[in-house]
Amino acid sequence: MSQISEVPAPVGARSPKKAARIHRAWFVAAVTFVTIIGAAAFRSLPSLLIDPLHQEFGWSRGTIGAAVSINLALYGLTAPFAAALMDRYGIRRVVAVALTVIAVGSGLTVWMTAAWQLLLCWGLLVGLGSGSMALAFAATVTNRWFTERRGLVSGILTAASASGQLIFLPLLSWIVTRYEWRPAAVTVALAALAVVPFVWLLLRDHPADIGVAPYGAKEFVEKPPPVTGAARRTVTVLLKAVRTGPFWLLAGTFAICGASTNGLIQTHFVPAAHDHGMPITAAASLLAVIGVFDVVGTIASGWFTDRFEPRRLLAVYYALRGVSLLFLPLLLAPSVHPPMIFFIVFYGLDWVATVPPTLALCREQYGEDSAIVFGWVLASHQVGAALVAFLGGVARDTFGSYDVVWYASGALCAAAALMALVIRRRPAAPVPTGALPA
Repeated sequence: MSQISEVPAPVGARSPKKAARIHRAWFVAAVTFVTIIGAAAFRSLPSLLIDPLHQEFGWSRGTIGAAVSINLALYGLTAPFAAALMDRYGIRRVVAVALTVIAVGSGLTVWMTAAWQLLLCWGLLVGLGSGSMALAFAATVTNRWFTERRGLVSGILTAASASGQLIFLPLLSWIVTRYEWRPAAVTVALAALAVVPFVWLLLRDHPADIGVAPYGAKEFVEKPPPVTGAARRTVTVLLKAVRTGPFWLLAGTFAICGASTNGLIQTHFVPAAHDHGMPITAAASLLAVIGVFDVVGTIASGWFTDRFEPRRLLAVYYALRGVSLLFLPLLLAPSVHPPMIFFIVFYGLDWVATVPPTLALCREQYGEDSAIVFGWVLASHQVGAALVAFLGGVARDTFGSYDVVWYASGALCAAAALMALVIRRRPAAPVPTGALPA
């Protein structure tokens, strides 16, 4: 992780500093990691509040699931615009505002008395804020600050969301159980606000801001000028991408990824386990353990992505996830037993291991537009999550259990594995005749 050689800057550019023993890019990645942890705090809360809100207000699980659906959908649909806004206004400004919006939306929920207020605060405000803190943020930081180790860095930053879940789920479940849900919402708001000073003081938009080259770069890279027309560029990139087959395959597989993780397990695992007599704190602790192994699995997936074909990695990940979901209905019980622990470990390792190879395929296919394209692919991830968050609640209200949702999600994962295998490789750029070796 060290770079000691000095790289020459072009004439007129700020003179680069000799690279430190530990490249500054790793400090930027660390701040990004902590920032995503703060944003992940609210995403740890929804599954814990389904039963308390149902009991206090009498709202159906479908209604509460609709708020989660809006949150998840906006989390994805905001991401590509946020990536373009970061090109226009800088990473620091966009992220600081996003964290503040999350804090406001979470804090206002303590005064809600009607379902539309849940949809506004929990769905709209927090959805917009968290969408600006989505994985497109991680992709932007990775693309600007690293030319080497991108797979590893994207894996580490993706794992930040799971780390936030790991940190906050046990705490929030304890608060909800002992003090009810409102103090938990306030805790989330304060956590998001606490990260804002770190972002403003420590995060930098581009390596050129401090006179260094990106990690692994052989030459100095000038900071590009602000890109105007962020919304227009975001839509233009989408219109170009939708004309290509790989975009639809990536979006389809990632929609199934979101459906089988955020929409299904993160939203409905705790109430489903509670249906079988498991205490909420025990179920939340299992969900947190998923977060522990998600960190390991995602970082390992980044390492694998730097070394193996990403299409095959995606196919393996989705196939294994689908098999595990088919067995889950047989494992739910009032107490935690070894087969359930095995499922939690197995599922955790595969939770968002799909992100590094998906990012790599976006970079391979779409080059400089890859962060925005990945934002749109992430939007499909969240739309899939939103549909299952809502339909899962409806299925529970209709059938009295979640079994049909587990089986349907397992089948979808099998389809995603096949879709990943047929993503075509982008042809390598032709080598000029004069550049051919003798």
